[in-house]
Amino acid sequence: MPRPHHDGEQRRPLLHNNTENNNGAFDVSIEELQKLVDPKSPDLLKKLGGCEGLAKKLRVNTSSGLSMDEGRERSTDAPFAERQKYFGRNILPEAHSKTFLELLWASYNDKTLIMLTIASIVSLAVGIWQDYSPQHPPDEPRVGWVEGTAILVAVLAVVLTNAINDYQKERQFKKLNSKKEDRQVKVVRGGKQQQISVYDVNVGDILELEPGEIVPVDCIYLEGHNLACDESSATGESDTMKKQTEDKGDCFILSGSKVLEGVGRALVIAVGEHSFFGKIMMAMRDDQDEGTPLQAKLDTLAEQIAKLGFAAAIIMLITLVIKYFISAALMPEFPPVADVLASMIMIVIQAITIIVVAVPEGLPMAVTMALAFATTQMLKDNNLVRVLAACETMGNATAICSDKTGTLTQNKMTVVRGTIAHEHFNNEDEIQQWSDKVDKENVIPLVHEGIACNSTAFEDKDENGNPEFIGSKTECALLQWSKRLGSDYEALRHDAKVAKVYPFASKRKTMTTIIETRENSASSATSSDYRVHVKGASEIVLKSCSHYLNAKGESKELKEKERGMVSNVITEYANNALRTIALAYRDISSGEYRSSGDEDEPPLENLVLLGIVGIMDPLRPGVVESVAKFREAGVFVRMITGDNLNTAKAIARNAGILTKGGVALTGPELRAMSEEQQLEVIPRLQVLARSSPTDKTIVVKCLQKKEQVVGMTGDGTNDGPALKMADVGFSMGIAGTEVAKEASDIILMDDNFNSILKALLWGRSVNDGVRKFLTFQLTVNIAAVVLSFISAVTSDDSESILSAVQLLWVNLIMDTLAALALATEPPTEDLLHRKPISKYAHLINYRMAKMILGQAIFQVAINLFVIYLGKPVFHLGDSEEDKVVLRTIVFNIFVFLQVFNEINCRRIDGTINVFKNMWHDWIFLVVQIVVVLGQFMIVTFGGIAFKTTPLTPMQWLWTILIGSLSLPIGLVIRLLPDCGIEEKFNEDAQQLATYPRMHWEGAIDDVRSKLRVYSWIRRPHGHHRRTYPHRSESASSSLLGSSPPANSRYGTMNNNNGNVRSLFPSHQHGSPPSQSTNRFASLVEIAENFNRSASDASDREQQKHR
Repeated sequence: MPRPHHDGEQRRPLLHNNTENNNGAFDVSIEELQKLVDPKSPDLLKKLGGCEGLAKKLRVNTSSGLSMDEGRERSTDAPFAERQKYFGRNILPEAHSKTFLELLWASYNDKTLIMLTIASIVSLAVGIWQDYSPQHPPDEPRVGWVEGTAILVAVLAVVLTNAINDYQKERQFKKLNSKKEDRQVKVVRGGKQQQISVYDVNVGDILELEPGEIVPVDCIYLEGHNLACDESSATGESDTMKKQTEDKGDCFILSGSKVLEGVGRALVIAVGEHSFFGKIMMAMRDDQDEGTPLQAKLDTLAEQIAKLGFAAAIIMLITLVIKYFISAALMPEFPPVADVLASMIMIVIQAITIIVVAVPEGLPMAVTMALAFATTQMLKDNNLVRVLAACETMGNATAICSDKTGTLTQNKMTVVRGTIAHEHFNNEDEIQQWSDKVDKENVIPLVHEGIACNSTAFEDKDENGNPEFIGSKTECALLQWSKRLGSDYEALRHDAKVAKVYPFASKRKTMTTIIETRENSASSATSSDYRVHVKGASEIVLKSCSHYLNAKGESKELKEKERGMVSNVITEYANNALRTIALAYRDISSGEYRSSGDEDEPPLENLVLLGIVGIMDPLRPGVVESVAKFREAGVFVRMITGDNLNTAKAIARNAGILTKGGVALTGPELRAMSEEQQLEVIPRLQVLARSSPTDKTIVVKCLQKKEQVVGMTGDGTNDGPALKMADVGFSMGIAGTEVAKEASDIILMDDNFNSILKALLWGRSVNDGVRKFLTFQLTVNIAAVVLSFISAVTSDDSESILSAVQLLWVNLIMDTLAALALATEPPTEDLLHRKPISKYAHLINYRMAKMILGQAIFQVAINLFVIYLGKPVFHLGDSEEDKVVLRTIVFNIFVFLQVFNEINCRRIDGTINVFKNMWHDWIFLVVQIVVVLGQFMIVTFGGIAFKTTPLTPMQWLWTILIGSLSLPIGLVIRLLPDCGIEEKFNEDAQQLATYPRMHWEGAIDDVRSKLRVYSWIRRPHGHHRRTYPHRSESASSSLLGSSPPANSRYGTMNNNNGNVRSLFPSHQHGSPPSQSTNRFASLVEIAENFNRSASDASDREQQKHR
């Protein structure tokens, strides 16, 4: 028999614990509380007196929670100060972030910059040695140190600029991360439920847990119903952990766990860095940056360009060295060693400078800047970006699958219609009249009891101190309606003894509560020991009902006639865009209660229907316009909702989502299809009703198989897989569960569909900003490298026309400043006037390549022209002063070519007007002013360091005019015909279905249906039914003058097997052929009109994108 172990030996903590034992104001230490959960220790809990004993040690009443005034002797005192000082706050210590000096070192830690520094130091040493050597002419100034010093200063400027940018970026992302972690949780304080920030949770609080919560603290389960947690993030065990009271099983709830189902109350025992999850987070902290796919692409491109730059630099180095020694050998006397060494250093510096200019290190920085700017601005637009890659991915989204409630609608639900106890009310003003018609003893109390007890919503105060209901908006609407009739939900809940609760679940679409029947319970015709209250999706609850309650409070059998009447009510409400909720109950005996002992599935059979209520949830302002803009942007919008099909279709039509030619299905119908049928129907699927989270996953999977980039919204715990699977997952900031938020990429802080459109705009803006910068930088790269190479090889002294310091200034312009100017342009509505770009598209498209090569060739040509033919043009001679003037003119022209080309690069989509919205882009304007002022200062006062001389006003004017030629050249390049190349390399994403095509296909089916109806009306009465030959699809198509595609889905419905079949099939027995000339002429005319209108719509669509 193995030797028994002590508890401490048998169970070792998963995490190291440095907390000191601290017994002060409370009778339990932090260390003891930590040992309760790491590892879980029921023995220690017993030693501490169980839950009740532990609560006493923590000075808390488990029924009423902490007092809201604990520790407040004066009104100015902060509550819970002593408790927080002893147990800590639920905030992790701030993570270490890099200091500015660390960022400065990281920015300098670049091979080319280090090489340039070494070369400049050598140049500085040689220059100083030459200045003070005996060979130095006494009448000339000692300026040999200037070149090396200027390069060092330029390197320092580049490093400082990059470090400042990184510092700003880090501060912005730190703000976003703190915003990401904050959320609201429910606690009981002073006997009342209230919402508080997760940062304000204290040890001793009574925490309320609901499905979808991510538990923020360690706690002990006190009471609840069917609470089950996923602790895999904490323990690695994937099994669902059922939580029970201490005497029945596992009562320990670890921080970081996800509540999968059930509800419960728990006693908080550890917060912040002392909690299980907090210790893990402290141990795992690191400073790794989050990369994105676009950054990875640009890193690869930058590496390829850098290799070309290295090759050009090596060729230049070898060429200039060979040229120097050949020239020296041909001289009458070979130069002294000092001169040779100085010349070699200058050649090496030029080669290294070429590498510095050629290496586009600004590309990844442009992405970082664009993302930092975009994510900060998106937060102002109520988009909290959790995953940076989602920002750029969203720009190329081709499909949006949106929830209805709270996203498309306002989530301000109100009960406006109802049929309860077989009596109706059709607006809010008739509610009182309804209450007068029904039995006040056996109907109204039963309805109030069901609404109050079968609900988790509660009343609290908003920011302005006004009372409001908090929780599920459907439950809030029902409680508000009940309150209006004089009900006191708190008193009803207090009096009721809840036996079991089955919280709302997506698979059931219902919520069920079983209560014990007491003397003060609502009376009913079938009173017994227990009462089951059910609410949920109307048609689902109706199937479970065998009886209904009439106005007198009598339970009557629900026959087919009555069932049909209720179904008609549901359909009528749904067609008026109302959410329909059924209320039902059933009285059961103690024996029946014990026999229905299934902890997971509620007893949903033989229910008594109380009635149906219609809840109105109006569309959000701007939703219709946003849907239209998505359509214009080539993004297909689908609505996925748990609502009734008719309700969903009515709201989708109102929102502009369901259009002619579109398909509306229910979740069960979609699931019943084969995978081939799903793939066939998905392109035209616009509405999916009565959907489950599984259906969302099916839709995402099918769309991704069709090469679509999918954005999916979700708010429930079970939406997590679909949100993870989607290319961009949107969770709801208000109504969303913590599990959904954790699985998502972007959180909609206002739960608003319009915010998704803003995310699309910012995503496209980020992608465009990077492409604009790429176009600009590659142009400067090519022009600077080619110009430096040609001028150095062809000049007498083997020196580039652009000095090393001048090139470093150009490098600063094209890297940091251009990235700031081009990558931070705010989005405009113009971004919606084009189709999404394919995720497989190359970073450089045909238009960009045309602009890069065209501008680079022009810039090299104009500068070479000025170098070799500029003297007569600018009336210059061969003196040394005039040579410096010519070099300065070339330098000035080169810089102003970049200044005006930067304006040119603001538009890379073929737009002629490059100045559009420029005056609203203040960052771009400020950068341009800084560059122009910097250039003026360099030319006028930087003579020694930059090898320039002040220019005359006329020379300034000419250089600026020549630089401005970039704009007309850009216009000419844009107007050059592409000869079909652009169409061949089309980068637009594949569209599964276009609205004009769907409209046309729907119109064809309309014509067919009208023809058949008309034919049946014209049939002679009293004749035997004749069988006509089948009409072929081709004949029908030729008759209509257009051939509908084989996968047309307009006007489809599903049979019981889930297979898609045509509502108006073209092959139908008993359909007479068209015999009347008038009918034929009318049909042709209708078809031609439809054809003409569809063609016009298509033409207008194409003109918008030209």
